[in-house]
Amino acid sequence: MGSTGKQRRRGDTRQRIQDVALELFAEQGYEKTSLREIAERLDVTKAALYYHFKTKEDILTSIFDDLTRPIDELIVWGKEQPRTLETKRAILTRYSEILTDAAPLFRFMQENQATMRDLKTGESFKDRMFQLLDILSHDDPSVPMTAQVRCFSALFTMHGGMFVLKDADGDPEVKRKAILEVAIDLVTQAHNGT
Repeated sequence: MGSTGKQRRRGDTRQRIQDVALELFAEQGYEKTSLREIAERLDVTKAALYYHFKTKEDILTSIFDDLTRPIDELIVWGKEQPRTLETKRAILTRYSEILTDAAPLFRFMQENQATMRDLKTGESFKDRMFQLLDILSHDDPSVPMTAQVRCFSALFTMHGGMFVLKDADGDPEVKRKAILEVAIDLVTQAHNGT
């Protein structure tokens, strides 16, 4: 979320719970964070927290649903478009912006991969990635394996690049554009069969 989205989210108790929980999950790990700690950080009672969410997984699922909604919209849009290189570039460009807006969630996912595998949200995210991959690689089993690997690598580059470069010196927008350029190069090669 951009700064206006963050400000809008801050006014809502449910959103504040999500924000604080995600901060704690990132700091301590999902498994080591309790509902009590989330309530304490928010300066509310556990009962007030339970009013909105019964479990940590409920909080994480709600965060995931809210911040990945744009991915679902992108998938729907992508499936309706012709499988041109221009469409694939547009998908990667929009996905790059989605990753930037939901950076805390994606950092959490990267740092808590074992937890994500065990939660239903992890399986749901994996399904989204396969849908994006299908759109990028023509959804055609006859596409050469190297092209499929390039398309997969483009998505991995976007995730890995965001995670690895987060602490590197430089303007965040310059880093985002560099990651996007590499991903687009990979998909272009896959599309052109080179």
